[in-house]
Formats: sequence, C-alpha cells, structure tokens
Amino acid sequence: MAVPWWSHCRRWSTNRASATLLDTLRRCDGRSASSAARAAWSSRPRNEALLLSSSSSSSQINLKTFNFTSLLNRHKSRSLCPALQPRCCRTIHSDAKVEDPFTLAQKDLTSLYDDIRKELFVSKEELKSLCDYYFDGKGKAVRPMIVVLMARALNIHSNRAGDLLPGQRAIAMISEMIHTASLVHDDVIDGSDKRRGKGTINEVWGERKAILAGDFILSAASLALARIGNITVVKVLSQVIEDLVRGEFMQLGSKENGNERFKHYLEKTFKKTASLIANSCKAVSILVNSDPEVHEIAFQYGKNVGIAFQLVDDVLDFTSGASHLGKPTAADLKLGLATGPVLFACEQFPELHSMIMRRFSSDGDVDRAWEYVLQSDGVQQTNFLARRYGQEAIRHISMLRPSPERDALIRLTEMVLTRDK
Repeated sequence: MAVPWWSHCRRWSTNRASATLLDTLRRCDGRSASSAARAAWSSRPRNEALLLSSSSSSSQINLKTFNFTSLLNRHKSRSLCPALQPRCCRTIHSDAKVEDPFTLAQKDLTSLYDDIRKELFVSKEELKSLCDYYFDGKGKAVRPMIVVLMARALNIHSNRAGDLLPGQRAIAMISEMIHTASLVHDDVIDGSDKRRGKGTINEVWGERKAILAGDFILSAASLALARIGNITVVKVLSQVIEDLVRGEFMQLGSKENGNERFKHYLEKTFKKTASLIANSCKAVSILVNSDPEVHEIAFQYGKNVGIAFQLVDDVLDFTSGASHLGKPTAADLKLGLATGPVLFACEQFPELHSMIMRRFSSDGDVDRAWEYVLQSDGVQQTNFLARRYGQEAIRHISMLRPSPERDALIRLTEMVLTRDK
C-alpha cells in the first residue's frame, strides 16, 4: 500500500542546530535576496515547488504533487532556509539590528482601536458595549501590524515614500474588524466561555446578542471597505468573508482517507486563518502597484505566514498551558477537531482514526488522543511543517526591495515560528 505523503516528514530530523531564519539570510552574500530566491526556486523540481505555492485565485493546497522524497535526499545538506541557501544573498536591509516589528508598526497602530470604535459608533449603549468589548487595546493586533509593515515595504518597493496611503491604513483597520467579528461568531459556534483571558461575548451577553454584534462589526467593516473606492480591493477583501464561512463549514466535517484528511485540514486552515492575512496584504499592494507579480508576492507572504501561524497555534494547544493561551489546552480535541499533531500521530497510532471520525465524542477519547499525540512525534512534525511555510513566506517577501519594513516582516516570520503563546 502506498505510504501517505506526509509520512515522509517523519524521516526528517527536527532537532537540527541552528541558525534562525534571519541569521541564515544575514550570512548570505553575493546577490540580492530577490535573485537568489528566484534562482533557488526555479532550480527545484516542479512537483516540489507546487507544495506551498498556489495562485492567489485559488485557495487549493496542492499536496499530492509535493515530492517529499526529493526533499529528503537533500535534507542533510540544507539549512533551515533551503530556498535561499544554495546561492546566498547579501541580504537584509543593513548590518544594523533589525527593528522589532511591533515597535516599527506602533506609530501606525496607535489610533487603531480608537478608529475602530468610531466606525462602530451607535447610540444604543448595550450594542456599543458589545462591539467595543474586544477592541479594548489589549489584543496583539498581529493582522493590522502585518498589513501596515507590508504596505510600507510595498510603497518603498514601488519607488514611493514609505508613508501609508489612507486606503492602506483603512485596510489595516478593516482586517482587525473582520478578524474580531469572526472570533465573536466562532465563540458562539464553539460554545467558548473564555477569550483573551476574559469571558466571551456570548458568555456575558448571550448567544443571540453575540451573533448580532458580530454581524454589526462585519457591516461596519464593509462600509469602511466601500469608502476606499477601489472595486478590486472590495472584491479581494470580500473573498475573505466567503472563505471564513466556507472554512467554518469545512471544520464541521472530516475525511475518511488520510491524505484527503490532511489536505482538508490545510485548506480549512487557509480559509479560516490565512485568507484574511493574504488578501489584506494583496489589497494594500493593489493600491500602490499595478504589477500582478507584486500582488502575488504580497498574497503569498500573507498566505504562508498565516498557515504557519495556525500550525504553531495547533501545536500550542498541546504544549502550552491555559495561562499562556488564555484558553484551556486540548481545546481543539474537546471541540472534536483533529489538527496537525493528531493527524501526524494517527500514522503511529491507527486507533486515532476511529476517534477522529467520531470527533472524539466517546468517553475517554480526548484523554487517550492527548496521550497518543504526546507519545508520537506529531508535535515535532507539525512544527517542521510550520517552518516549511515560514521558509516560503521569507522567500516571497525577500523579492521586495530591501527596507526596514521588509526586514521586519522576515523577523516577524521567525517570531511566529518560535512563539509560545
């Protein structure tokens, strides 16, 4: 019987010493990051290149064509960033220490939550309290930060001043509004009672009002989007809302076949998490540059860093305590969800297959699945897959002209892969 594609991951070492992604780029010399990345990518076999690269017009993740065996043969000689390593690059913006992404974006995000609350202004006090509940300034604002840094990097790449255009600033705000609305709805669907260390909206005000609050936030985001006045941007960000709904429906189901199940999981991950980042990055590129290749660079960075972020999040559900995440561990198992660590563990412990199909609903399923995952190398393999997506994010963003913001996005990718909360 043919071995599932993802089983080959197990042969790869995940304990390599190592330089960080950023250090790997810094050691390079000789050519620009763009030319090195392009050359390295073009030298890959076509079937390998298709794993993490899909056009912005399609969210399908082509896993069947990813040749793990060809990668295996080269694995020992490659660094953590294989796409850039064969022909190194001069690299990062300068020899100075790369500025912290949060610090670099801070000046553009200072008024973010105030601006959002203005968009959500209503005379009815209770609805205002509902809508403002998560916009208290205590969120990490990762999505608008990525959008802001991407916008500035693209502006510099396009021979403009780095300052944000009004439409780009609006997209950063809209991305946070769409994300938060999706959290409100997700908490209702999942029956969650904790979010960011405090009671969820549905727990405090009830499910009906929570649903209406999420709808209201989405409607306010749509009005702000329409005011940008660019029909292409409207279409791109409207795709995000469709993907969120489709991703939620995908999460309600599963696949019998192992290969199909993993493809289903990654496509769902794109729709529920990465689509918002990818399309927001693409939207800010449309406002400043007419080149479709530049749009694709922005989209692919957002897609790959978004998927990497979610893969790490799925790992943390098994490795981090509730005090770090602000939610109980094993939350996904309790919701009946089989994430990356479980899917990898299923190869070593076939007993997990039946648990996955019944969504861990029988007595003791959650505890047994937890133990199987911890006894397997599912966590390590999911981390390794996240690093592969991180490498792809760096490969794409390195094609832009050097700038502090471009380098901060590279640094941010590294932070995504090493975070513990």
